[in-house]
Amino acid sequence: MSDTPTPDFSGLEGGEEQQAQDAVREVVNWYNARIIKERRAPLPDEDRIEELKAGRQAALADQAQLATAGPEETGRIAALYAARLKELNES
Repeated sequence: MSDTPTPDFSGLEGGEEQQAQDAVREVVNWYNARIIKERRAPLPDEDRIEELKAGRQAALADQAQLATAGPEETGRIAALYAARLKELNES
């Protein structure tokens, strides 16, 4: 379990769109940190790095989708990424 607290985006201004952007950004940041950590390991696991990069790419694709997403899709992405961030931080 990580010592990093799970962010609560509910108090942020900007509504669900901003919450979704923030949640996706936090997930991307999580992947970036793990990729860097794995690359700096004495024996980097290339398969793990590729897995992390694929997860990051999927998050970036969803982040791009937010630009044209309607309220329902935005809410779905916000909830999905808040849950994903919690899961990633607990792993």
